[in-house]
Amino acid sequence: MKMINAIIKPFKLDNVREAISEIGVEGITVSEIRGFGRQKGHTELYRGAEYQVDFLPKVKIEIACKAEDVDRIIEAITNAAHTGKIGDGKIFVYDLERAVRIRTGETDIEAL
Repeated sequence: MKMINAIIKPFKLDNVREAISEIGVEGITVSEIRGFGRQKGHTELYRGAEYQVDFLPKVKIEIACKAEDVDRIIEAITNAAHTGKIGDGKIFVYDLERAVRIRTGETDIEAL
């Protein structure tokens, strides 16, 4: 089993959700987060004063899946979240040691 974490731009969330639903992904977890990568934030103007915004709004998507589904999910996320501009995001894949469905007690692949 694998855990996929994708950090994307917030306005791309609906596109990504639709893309992964089309390939059969049944469950995701979404968190609103803040961060920066190579773009290092930006400056904004508020009431005539310029200030630095270091942490930009992002969305983190977490998907637990079978190991054989990883490439299809990554491709769907990449295609749906791509804008070609800096800050499109990143995808991280981790080994998932164990999963347990609390309601039924099912474990591992059956719990997904």
